[in-house]
Amino acid sequence: MKSILFLCISLLLSFQKDPFERKREEMVSQTIEKNGVTDKAVLKSMRAVKRHLFVPEDIASSAYEDRPLPIGYGQTISQPFIVAYMTEVIKPKPEYNVLEIGTGSGYQAAVLAEIVKEVYTIEIIPELGNAAAARLKKLGYRNVTAKVADGYFGWPEHGPYDAIVVTAAAEFVPPPLLEQLKDGGKIVIPIGSPFMNQTLMVIEKKGKKITTRSLMPVVFVPFTREKD
Repeated sequence: MKSILFLCISLLLSFQKDPFERKREEMVSQTIEKNGVTDKAVLKSMRAVKRHLFVPEDIASSAYEDRPLPIGYGQTISQPFIVAYMTEVIKPKPEYNVLEIGTGSGYQAAVLAEIVKEVYTIEIIPELGNAAAARLKKLGYRNVTAKVADGYFGWPEHGPYDAIVVTAAAEFVPPPLLEQLKDGGKIVIPIGSPFMNQTLMVIEKKGKKITTRSLMPVVFVPFTREKD
């Protein structure tokens, strides 16, 4: 009787085990760590967040490949290394209040939420923004607040922010985002023309002084604005 019970429990646990756990571990160890991301909190977060839950079901098997994947409406989920790298760049801390522009499917917001106190995230495409908000809530991310709006204007009600992460390419840093950044805070943002060569930049605010630093070439979807 005990052996049958043990077998049933073992089978139940095997069904409950995450089938992508090994792939996620390989993604972190073979791609993210090997390419230079060392922040322990970031690596822990990348191991914890289940990327396959943030992509369409029909491409879930590709979720842990280090490449962008389509999520509909002409948008993509960023490649895992870039998500980890951008998160590391802002040097996240548990007490941080972070703004994200470009929620997409909610993956970057989830990675941030594993580390920082509060994440506020904005998506301009209603279908993506509403779906991401529901997904993040279902997964238990109580420290993420999402809304559908034009990210150019930021979210002043919850600022100032310790860091701002922009996941779409802009030709310049929107001035409202600089205004909502805390003294000593960082913005990480891809700068350049849509679907062409862009540069991932980190902008730091120190009093009235704004410094910029180029990090690496990237290709992001364009920063979408509301139409008149």
